[in-house]
Amino acid sequence: MSDSMLQIGNKVTAIYKTGKYIGEITDIKPNAILVRVLAVAKHPMQGDLHNPKQVDVDFFHQRRALAFREQANIPVNMVKPYDGEIPDYKESLKEAVEKMKENLDDGDNEWKEKSLELIRGLEEDYFK
Repeated sequence: MSDSMLQIGNKVTAIYKTGKYIGEITDIKPNAILVRVLAVAKHPMQGDLHNPKQVDVDFFHQRRALAFREQANIPVNMVKPYDGEIPDYKESLKEAVEKMKENLDDGDNEWKEKSLELIRGLEEDYFK
């Protein structure tokens, strides 16, 4: 990506852990770009990042989406220019949660059930 695409104030997509966000660059560091979150494009997966889709792990994490205007240091290679409309944060979060629930593997497996349980808890918090 050219330096002109990485300027403070530019709109970008950024992948952080297993979530994807739309935001703006607020600082540029040697190994990361500080991005202020304005919308959620993909909600983070639930569970252990190092053992995806497994339930038998030390701790099955409930992974929240980054909050509106929260800032995160994102590795440079995970940041791409964005030139579309920036959706409303709350609406984008609702859509991302719904899409994540739809994309859980079909069938009744333990990982899906545990993920749905954690997602329901997040929804209660996000949309109360």
